[in-house]
Amino acid sequence: MIRTPDDGTRLRILAWLREPGRAEHGATAEAVADRFGMTRPVALTHLRLLTAVGLLRADGAAGRTYHRCDEVRTAEVARMFEKGW
Repeated sequence: MIRTPDDGTRLRILAWLREPGRAEHGATAEAVADRFGMTRPVALTHLRLLTAVGLLRADGAAGRTYHRCDEVRTAEVARMFEKGW
């Protein structure tokens, strides 16, 4: 699920959300759409999937939803893949 679509968009979104500054504040669907050259609905689809599998957290502030990496869950998933899961 994380690697689909084949172009690696979700992995790039996760990497971008882990960058300094962005990791602390998160990003809106609009920011993700702008950064990756996609429409807001497409960005929302990616963000919702990543949230559903537990790799992102979505928090609301000032009427907007900000998405941040869930570092604990990301580390758990990485360990599973390292063990050959």
